[in-house]
Amino acid sequence: MNPFQVIKKPLITEKTSLGKDENNMVAFVVDRAATKIEIKQAVEKFFKAEVKGVNTVTVAGKRKRFGKREGKRSNWKKAYVTLKEGSTVDFFEV
Repeated sequence: MNPFQVIKKPLITEKTSLGKDENNMVAFVVDRAATKIEIKQAVEKFFKAEVKGVNTVTVAGKRKRFGKREGKRSNWKKAYVTLKEGSTVDFFEV
């Protein structure tokens, strides 16, 4: 898989902000077909950071009602990437 297709966007929440400060961990929304190895290679290529480990979670889409009809949001995958000491990822570079 092309590294540009693996990482879709960074996931910035309270939980991921605490993880970044305490455990040197960052989170990304990734393609559902991406493997841990592909995620690791993409992060190392784009952010020039050394990756210690990758954990992935497939999040089930919520069921929502649209008037009388019921629908379902798409499933998506997120990756928690732990970085080695001294490595950083800056999402908001100038």
